Amino acid sequence: MMSRAKLELAVGTFVAIGLIALLFLAMKVSTVSSFSGGDGYEISANFENIGGLKVRAPVMMAGVRIGEVSDISLDGDTFEARVAFVLARQYKLPIDTSAAIFTSGLLGEQYISLEAGGDDANLKSGDVIKLSQSAMVLEQVLGQFLFSKAAGDE
Repeated sequence: MMSRAKLELAVGTFVAIGLIALLFLAMKVSTVSSFSGGDGYEISANFENIGGLKVRAPVMMAGVRIGEVSDISLDGDTFEARVAFVLARQYKLPIDTSAAIFTSGLLGEQYISLEAGGDDANLKSGDVIKLSQSAMVLEQVLGQFLFSKAAGDE
């Protein structure tokens, strides 16, 4: 039979290991990464709808993380969301690169996906990507589907 002190120590150790495992799992599914925007250049893009995109969301190209979202604001002239993101300096992208917002994983984390164009000139700090595709909002897609079904039944 274990003494009371040994039993409490075993339970405490088990709880501590469980909390560490939960913290590790939370870090794995979140957007925390080793990317630091200190050695990069900032570009931006305008989107009609950014869905649930957040600051620090990843910027990906071909499945590789090349940057992160640094700022989200509303453009007062066009009334579109202006998303600024920092790209690692080693990635030189053509000026006709396009940006789209996609969703990854079961938790619905959103990220920006870049697709390189074919121009010889490269984006530089402060440039704006002209070609952008907004986030697909599930509520809008379902609403359009239900509306088209209702219109087809008449």
